[in-house]
Amino acid sequence: MLKAFINSVKVPEIRKRILFTLGVIAIVRLAANIPVPGIDPVGLKALFDELGKSSAASGVLGMVNMFSGGALQKFAIAALGIMPYISASIIIQLMTPVFPMLEKLQREGDSGRQKISQYTRYLTLVICVIQGWMLAAGMENPGQIGLPNVNVVAHPGFAFKLTTIIIMMATTMILMWLGEQVTERGIGNGISIIITVNIISRLPQAAISLAGLVSGSGEGESEFGIIYLILTILFFFLITAMTVALSQGIRQIPLRYAARKAGASSSVGQTTYMPLKVNFSGVMPLIFAGAVLMFANIIINFLAGLGNGDDVSGFTTFVSDAARSVASFVAYGSNGYLIVFSVCIIVFSFFWVANQFNPIKIADDLKRGGAYVPGIRPGQPTADYIDHTMTYITVIGTTGLVILALIPIVITTEFKVLAPAAQFLGGSSLLIMVGVLLDVVRQIEASLVARNYDGFLSKGKIKGRRSN
Repeated sequence: MLKAFINSVKVPEIRKRILFTLGVIAIVRLAANIPVPGIDPVGLKALFDELGKSSAASGVLGMVNMFSGGALQKFAIAALGIMPYISASIIIQLMTPVFPMLEKLQREGDSGRQKISQYTRYLTLVICVIQGWMLAAGMENPGQIGLPNVNVVAHPGFAFKLTTIIIMMATTMILMWLGEQVTERGIGNGISIIITVNIISRLPQAAISLAGLVSGSGEGESEFGIIYLILTILFFFLITAMTVALSQGIRQIPLRYAARKAGASSSVGQTTYMPLKVNFSGVMPLIFAGAVLMFANIIINFLAGLGNGDDVSGFTTFVSDAARSVASFVAYGSNGYLIVFSVCIIVFSFFWVANQFNPIKIADDLKRGGAYVPGIRPGQPTADYIDHTMTYITVIGTTGLVILALIPIVITTEFKVLAPAAQFLGGSSLLIMVGVLLDVVRQIEASLVARNYDGFLSKGKIKGRRSN
């Protein structure tokens, strides 16, 4: 493996791509540390110190802060990160099968995909304006959204909101452009790499919080002995292996092509496999479920606060009391929260598969290509077989997703490990890191093998094929 890394630096083209990617990463991390004008750093630190004492608040805002690489905690110009573009891409992707115009553009090839990309950028701008205004308003009056009521903005008002929206929107669009440049001139998918780098940037803070628990100087409510630290590290490797298996797991469906005449009296048939991913939906169900619970929590806290006034009606009091009951039931880490979160992951996982996976189209393409599943008639029976198989493996993949998503929550609430450390022991952060890093390694390895160098593994399919 070390030899493969050395060879990557020795090849000029790969070296240029790696250096370009590292340069973009440096710019991304710089943007995550430049604060927005008008923010009081003392008040901002006091706000997040209060949030750090509440596991519920950490759970709600932890995902946003994680994907921005800590920029939200500093209210930096990159506080929105690349997530508005991700949200816009997901919305366009979900709308494509629903709207015939988008589906037609997708079938038009490169020109159609360019128009869809243009629509995605326009939608990204709209999302940036909405989220930027929400962040600015939340910083001006944190108590309205259920946060500690701390003065963060030096001069609140329309000018601060407008400045914040423009700066954050411009930063997000620059990050989006840099991600596209990395995809074209660097290594791996640029957007995914930006998210992964932001997640990995939280790793030192996670290590410090764990070390604080061991030494007794941390902010957690319990202390770790050295044996618990060793067990935590072993558990990290175990859960990482589970995440790799979940990301790479496939179910191979055998395919056989109709025999064709290859000579005067001989015929040639071909047998291959169609891979179906066990975790077809990837990290999307976790992101959807987390976003739904985050916005639901904001709305519930807003409704619960309606009854705090002196002169309120009976209906307002009823709504406020009902919202408080719901808030206590779905409080972060409670049994109700775990149940609702699990149900959301299951629903969104099957929704994503139903929306993006079309067994009828796959069966028609196989029929037109002269391929069939042995023992299954072409056409509708093949579509039913593929649909049944995909449903079965989706149940397995969704079960793994639920387990992976609940592990950080249980560790945070039961073992009092702070959220920055618990996020690396499962959940969307670990799933994203594993998937992106595996993709980067595959791309580098493919470039090395194409230039007659050995890959990262001494044994494997690529080396086996080359040696035959």
